[in-house]
Amino acid sequence: MSEHPHGGEPHNPATAVPEVPVSDGIEPFATHPPHPTHQVLAGPRAEKPVALALQGGGAHGAFTWGVLDALIEDGRLSFEAVTGASAGAMNGVVMVDGWLKGGPDGAREGLERFWREVSLDGDLGPAQRNFVSGLFSLWKGNPVAEFWSKMLSPSPYVSNPLNINPLRKALAEQIDFERLREAETAGLFVSATNVWTGKLAVFERERLTVDHLMASACLPTVFQAVEIDGVPYWDGGYLGNPPLYPLHRAAQTRDIVLVQINPVERRETPRTESEIRDRLNEITFNANLMRELRAIDFIDGLIEDGTLGQGGYQRVLVHRIDGTDALEDYNAASKLDARWTVFKRLRDKGRAAAQAWLSETYGTIGQACTLNLRDAYQ
Repeated sequence: MSEHPHGGEPHNPATAVPEVPVSDGIEPFATHPPHPTHQVLAGPRAEKPVALALQGGGAHGAFTWGVLDALIEDGRLSFEAVTGASAGAMNGVVMVDGWLKGGPDGAREGLERFWREVSLDGDLGPAQRNFVSGLFSLWKGNPVAEFWSKMLSPSPYVSNPLNINPLRKALAEQIDFERLREAETAGLFVSATNVWTGKLAVFERERLTVDHLMASACLPTVFQAVEIDGVPYWDGGYLGNPPLYPLHRAAQTRDIVLVQINPVERRETPRTESEIRDRLNEITFNANLMRELRAIDFIDGLIEDGTLGQGGYQRVLVHRIDGTDALEDYNAASKLDARWTVFKRLRDKGRAAAQAWLSETYGTIGQACTLNLRDAYQ
């Protein structure tokens, strides 16, 4: 009997995407991937299809909200598939759900509603607001508070025995998961970390529930593990932030637009415990993305020098909307700041970054990779 309740492939969520056997990591780059059976998200002015890869990063996901808002408003891109972790997964699901409700305008309205709802200024009740305020640690940096927080809250099973998570209520009330699962629409892929196996799980749109989103955003120091079919899951960012490999089979387009909000570089040495912890989190949540970019670059090299033969493979065109500069003044601890004013500032930075990226890059989409992959991972 399989140790995983979902059984063998292709139903195992960690290997649910490729329905055709994948060999040594090379097959996903073939020139003739299966045609997606779903429809793309496309407005009336859409000209070029892309796939979206959305990083998670707590409150910094509001930057990604701004990016999506600007891309949808511009209208020249259509979206074949979306992959994401944690806040990135939530942004993707909220966008697709809103699009199903009301087209591009519905997607933009849905994103704003979601971020307003989960802010400290939103419609949460007093008890939930108090919990979120503590959860998002607006008093972070106070050494006395941090000391007592560690002493009195050794585990979420002690500090949060009822496993309260206001995000669940916000998502359950806004997202029509049944319609989302049944719709002929863009592919959606949500990552989580299987606590038992230590392996990446990627859940497809056709089976998504609010539990899958909660699993994708389950920081184990804050929330109890989310069980799905009896298996515990933690935040997807540990092993896929975001996972790129599902896009090789789920979309025909070669263009992947990565929205990256976790800084790769910080030119300063962390010295305090909190600084060290924050930097470790940033490195950890970028590690597997770096590995996937390295793999894509490796395959591109084999294609370029003819090792893979002629006409059988084509390059993946990766583009990046980078939040590093815009978020430079926001340390990792600010990912826990859930004030509406902060969300709006991050949204505006995301909009500006997306608009600048469109101005500089739009003409190259479909023709070339605009992200220097080697610089990105070395």
